[in-house]
Amino acid sequence: MPKALRIVIIGGGIAGILLAVKLGQRRQQHQAQVTLIDKSPTHIWKPMLHTIAAGTRDVQQQQVIFLAHARDHGYTHQPGEMLGLDRERRLVHLGAITTLDGGMVLEPRSVEYDVLVLALGSQANDFGVPGVKDHCYFIDSQQQAEIFNQALRARVFRGVARDEMLRVAIVGGGATGVELSAELSRLLEVAAAYGDPAIRERLQLTLLESGPRILAAFPPKISASSQQRLEQIGFHVRTGTHVSEAISQGFRHDSALVEADLMVWAAGVKAADFLNGLDGLETNRVNQIVVAPNLQSTRDDRVFALGDCSSLRSPGSERALPPTAQVATQQAEHLGRHLPAWLAGEPLPDFVFRDFGSLVSLSDYDAFGTLGSFGFFRGGFVQGRFAQLSHAMLYRRHQQALHGLRKATLLWTAERINGLVQPKIRLT
Repeated sequence: MPKALRIVIIGGGIAGILLAVKLGQRRQQHQAQVTLIDKSPTHIWKPMLHTIAAGTRDVQQQQVIFLAHARDHGYTHQPGEMLGLDRERRLVHLGAITTLDGGMVLEPRSVEYDVLVLALGSQANDFGVPGVKDHCYFIDSQQQAEIFNQALRARVFRGVARDEMLRVAIVGGGATGVELSAELSRLLEVAAAYGDPAIRERLQLTLLESGPRILAAFPPKISASSQQRLEQIGFHVRTGTHVSEAISQGFRHDSALVEADLMVWAAGVKAADFLNGLDGLETNRVNQIVVAPNLQSTRDDRVFALGDCSSLRSPGSERALPPTAQVATQQAEHLGRHLPAWLAGEPLPDFVFRDFGSLVSLSDYDAFGTLGSFGFFRGGFVQGRFAQLSHAMLYRRHQQALHGLRKATLLWTAERINGLVQPKIRLT
């Protein structure tokens, strides 16, 4: 009996876990062993991280445990963090696994592959601004979101005990910065019902964006509407503001200082630093793997890259596809659909992105979006409850893709029931 091909997927984000599910469902067709490697034991839908950071969602309800999910969906999971690659020997090098106190669990090791898929996601880009790594929180992973939430709850408690202002400054007017801002306001509005009616009034939040408008990747109407709504909530939005330094007291820009107790850096996007020129693969200035239209890396047809860690320029476009959940989902679905046939010797078709629009949700306050280039209302502007429902349905579709309709429905039902009997925000 011939040896099964080894498909190794690095990264359990949106693209990675979805591809593992798609290939696992078709394992009888391609006769390959699918392995998903991620340094975290759990998956969280990345566009939800700002709610985990604010504490307005229960992380225990939303996370997917890889080991249990892999058992039910035909792939295997290995914990580990990729540190390097040997393309000649087809080896992925993984770092050591240690306990929180530094104890050794598993030494550095290597994993063999026949086909490698890099789906490592992205992170905020500090652009080398002094002090950012020392003084700022990042919201790029579940662990970072939970660390910020711990600091936030400590500051809120201190503000209640001492009747102090809570000064928050966020750099980056993209979706993460904008949605986190609104979620923090919602958090304190709900918290006011737990003993301190004035708690929301003590929130002083400033959103700093270097460009001429927030949500630069969205149509201008969404940017303008979102900024107006944030200012109505009571926040300061400063565009055209270039932060030069982060210090313990806040952010410096020009000759001014924006004072803050909590500082969040949500500006820019880049792939992991170790991907830069990884074993000769072509990368761009933000460490993304440059891929051909069929999602193969340009220098090795056995190495693919998906989602935020890849760079693909569509025909006729001057820019690469944006690092969004929509792109990552479509790329995973494309490769999941066509990779088994490619393994059998058939050509791999090019990926074609279909823009279904953009949505941004300002917690329970409002939501704005466009409906994209497809559908009956193509290009239409939406806001309010319909936009909020559309935004919520993005996550529900992701759950259905990972679990199937029956389990996804049960998960949604359980979440609704828990919402009736549990606090609406994280209190401990």
